[in-house]
Amino acid sequence: MTPLYGRGLPEGCFITGTDTECGKTEVTLGLMHLYQSLGETVVGMKPIASGAQVTEAGLRNEDAVRIQHQASESCSYQLVNPYTFQPPIAPHLAAGQAGVVMTMELLHDRYLQLAALADRVVVEGVGGWQVPLGGGWTVADLARTMGLPVILVVGLRLGCINHALLSVESITRSGCTLAGWVANRIDTGMLEPDGSIDLLTREIEAPLLGVVPPLSNPGPAEVAACLALPE
Repeated sequence: MTPLYGRGLPEGCFITGTDTECGKTEVTLGLMHLYQSLGETVVGMKPIASGAQVTEAGLRNEDAVRIQHQASESCSYQLVNPYTFQPPIAPHLAAGQAGVVMTMELLHDRYLQLAALADRVVVEGVGGWQVPLGGGWTVADLARTMGLPVILVVGLRLGCINHALLSVESITRSGCTLAGWVANRIDTGMLEPDGSIDLLTREIEAPLLGVVPPLSNPGPAEVAACLALPE
């Protein structure tokens, strides 16, 4: 792929993280809001979600519902979140328990349908970059199948430097383009967070797109105010 530095993101981007609970959804919503503030229409996608509530309409994942509601255009839940599983466990295990075989063909088809509705599609992965999806597929294969540049969310806590650098190495080796990374201060008790950010800024060739501080009400607008898009 051609590096994206200096010419922005094409059609959309794929949000991955150093691990689970690192703030991928908040950054996804923030980026959607940022695009919208620039006058672009945006839809979001969470292809796979583990951890859902039973509702009258079927299984619903809270993060996927938030992404659905943030969209500039009306999208069905099934388009935004094709695979939804109730137990909050690894997606390949949840799919196995449900007797579901996830396919890249279906996910790519749903992505193309969303891409036809708006200027941008922001896709949130599940867990980290190498999370297995069953059938020998991983999150990395999902991003590569969609042909999207990747933004890495680094959850700032003890151990994040190792997780971030290993994720960057894996993203690069996968053939995907790392368009940038976001530092998210999820651990308010972390010592020397600025030192970790400084080191990662030196070691990661892709640009730092923003630092999200601890927010009492991390809505899309508040997160968007902390972010920038690649120039």
